[in-house]
Amino acid sequence: MRSSFLLALAPMTLLAACGGSETEATTDTATQDAGSEPAEQASSEEVATASATPDAATPDAATPDAAMQKVSTPEVAETAKPQAEAKATAAAPAAKMVSAAAAAPVAPPPSFMQCKVCHAVEPGKNGVGPTLSGIVGSKAGEVAGYNFSPALAKSGITWNRSTLDTWLAGPLKMVPGTKMVISQPDAAKRKEIIDYLETLK
Repeated sequence: MRSSFLLALAPMTLLAACGGSETEATTDTATQDAGSEPAEQASSEEVATASATPDAATPDAATPDAAMQKVSTPEVAETAKPQAEAKATAAAPAAKMVSAAAAAPVAPPPSFMQCKVCHAVEPGKNGVGPTLSGIVGSKAGEVAGYNFSPALAKSGITWNRSTLDTWLAGPLKMVPGTKMVISQPDAAKRKEIIDYLETLK
């Protein structure tokens, strides 16, 4: 009986001499397994964070709309500039046409033909009568280079629509002693002549 007991005790004694029991070995293995899982989880989290970090650190990649705006804004500006230049180029000829039309002399009416016998319309060009350029608004007898009658030079008349109409209807009646003897009895024709004289600036 004693020998049987010793035989049963021998394996346990051998295990104890080797450094631990079967239970301790199992516990150590379990502890190692359990300790390795958090480490693996931590590694996975670090990889995930590291892979996400570059995207967040790159503003252009994180905000594609901002990147598109940076690219598209110069294109819009470059497109708008030629369009504005084209409009300005198209407007230039129109402005020239308007200014040319304004500068073009107005054709005299047929009723002015009797006036042209004695009067020029160019500045400084006197004939039998004084030039009619700029006559509207001026005073009688003040055209440079022309020898007026003393009666007209002393009249003090300022030429406007009313005085011109009276003058054209009867110069000798308005200023006795004047050199001008031709009149225009037709009121409509006098109006045409006065309208034309107002254009001679």
